[in-house]
Amino acid sequence: MRRVPIRELPSPSNRLCGVDEAGRGPLAGAVFAAAVVLDPARPIRGLADSKTLAEATRVKLAGRIREKAVAWAVACASVEEIDTLNILQATLLAMRRAIEALGVEPEEVCVDGLHVPAVAFPCRAIVDGDARVRAISAASILAKTARDAEMREMDARYPAYGFANHKGYGTPEHMAALRVHGPCEIHRRSFEPVQALMQYDLPW
Repeated sequence: MRRVPIRELPSPSNRLCGVDEAGRGPLAGAVFAAAVVLDPARPIRGLADSKTLAEATRVKLAGRIREKAVAWAVACASVEEIDTLNILQATLLAMRRAIEALGVEPEEVCVDGLHVPAVAFPCRAIVDGDARVRAISAASILAKTARDAEMREMDARYPAYGFANHKGYGTPEHMAALRVHGPCEIHRRSFEPVQALMQYDLPW
């Protein structure tokens, strides 16, 4: 798997908070977000966009981030919030919760993508930020590993769907299980592939 080196953007902030999400696209499960303020005096080698890293590497780096960062927090928005608000607004809600849970006030918040949450700090959105800003890379790793752990727990609760394998994404395995069993409690009913199978909905 090819790792893209981070090209750090200049920032006037000495307390820059990186923010990223995990789980916007899946058909099931909460959407997660993480916020990280790195410590320049305690650098972490190997940070990169979480999508470019092997799972074992992500897990190892997540431990280093939690150990060495000035502050970090992970938050989520529930399936019910996704279905009520829509996935974009639920993602921004999860981001705001993560930032507000940091315990420190960032001087600047840099968010991967095109949108920023409503928080009381200067924010900027950075396209491909998880490959350009180390704090965002760190946030992407924490969000991804936290969501993956959650989906493994959901796999134990709903073993018919294979959540540990596909993490809720619309893989052929997942779609086949949906056709056989219908949606379960953690499926996003506002997402079209799930809506199309609602006639097979199971009692909770």
